[in-house]
Amino acid sequence: MTISQLVELLGLEVVCGQERIDEEVEFAFASDLMSDVLTLDKSGVLLITGLANPQAVRTSEIADVTAIIIARGKTITQEMSDLAEEGNMILLTSKLSVFKIAGELYSAGIKAIY
Repeated sequence: MTISQLVELLGLEVVCGQERIDEEVEFAFASDLMSDVLTLDKSGVLLITGLANPQAVRTSEIADVTAIIIARGKTITQEMSDLAEEGNMILLTSKLSVFKIAGELYSAGIKAIY
């Protein structure tokens, strides 16, 4: 499924990475623990998190995450947006909960990593 399809499905807001939203994602991972994100062994993953701080972006870049959805309507700071831009990442936001986002993605065919 493409990021643009996910944006439409979930009503996501694209904060940065608009030029990459036609990329495909097959797997998603939900976590607020960035140490768990560092255990990912696949590239091109979609991260769902409620952690709205620069560390979420930095960790996702190290873990080769393609896109991050910040859940629960959290505010994206300029620093987060700038870091995502520098790392060529897709940063998305949603008013939905992590649970709801994960359920909708799973129902749409996105696979879990674990």
